[in-house]
Amino acid sequence: MASPQTSEQPPPHIDPTQAPVAFGSWAIPKLMLELQDAELFTRQRALAALCDLVHDHERAYEAILSGCMERLKVLLQDEDDLVRVKTTEVLYVLASHSLGRDAFLKFDIVGPLANLIEDPVNACRKNVHQALNRIAEFPSGAVFMVSMGLVPKLVLKVSDEEESIRALILSTLSCCVSVNALPALESDAVPVLRDQLSHPSPAIRRAATSALVGISVPADGKMKVCEENLLPILVKLLSDDEQGVVANAAGTIMNTAVITKGKTEALNACAIAPLLQLVVSETTAVCVNALRALTVLAEVPRARAELLEHVPLLNTRLTHPNTIIQRAASTAIEVISWKP
Repeated sequence: MASPQTSEQPPPHIDPTQAPVAFGSWAIPKLMLELQDAELFTRQRALAALCDLVHDHERAYEAILSGCMERLKVLLQDEDDLVRVKTTEVLYVLASHSLGRDAFLKFDIVGPLANLIEDPVNACRKNVHQALNRIAEFPSGAVFMVSMGLVPKLVLKVSDEEESIRALILSTLSCCVSVNALPALESDAVPVLRDQLSHPSPAIRRAATSALVGISVPADGKMKVCEENLLPILVKLLSDDEQGVVANAAGTIMNTAVITKGKTEALNACAIAPLLQLVVSETTAVCVNALRALTVLAEVPRARAELLEHVPLLNTRLTHPNTIIQRAASTAIEVISWKP
């Protein structure tokens, strides 16, 4: 006669590395208590379970409203690598929600989170930069990060980090310089960004050129771009395979050519021919930035004389369905056709 046997293996579909999740509304409060447990394994399992739960939008909001952010802020300083990795991962997920981003600023999570950019664990640093990038994508978050002096620290980390994290840092810097470019200029960011323009990764080139667009807005930034001899490099990037890089390169040329030195250097780098080729681009940002760059360069008599031959090409953009392209083409034609 067969005898009943009990398997020593855990039941199927149960992850022993995660804490059991209570039913319904008890799930989050129970995990909140376990996050404070003195036993390391309990904290690890609670974080692993919470990390899965917050991918559900309702659970994410419930966790934020239950005081989750304050508990996670304390765990950022935990000595255990896995605890820090999972904590930063949860924060990265919560940063995708507007309520989570508000909580980041309300409970001052950005500071303790930014302290982990020197963490020895790659996964932890990547989670940190993903979370910071999500916060910086919104103006209030970018302003907060600039005000707390995070930009100089990010500039120093650009050259040291691995490729995937470097792209995130550059993207965060791009968001920060869009609200205030002066801290980046004072941190000597332009030479750092210049070194990234030849990187084989399209994501890094795109993020670096995006940061340069913001840096070239103030007068000091325009001068710095000229001093670092960036315009010839940017002209070469107008033929890049990545359209985002092309649009940003044209945008930086447009901003820098506002000053006389920028116009002269752009013309000496033979910027007109590649910019004219971009006028027919179907990518809105590329076409518009090229038209606006040509408009600024047309303020120079010799450039205007050269561009007069290409007015028929610009006229083709006047019937484009996108009104932004229409207006940019109209302004370019008006400046080029102007006679003293």
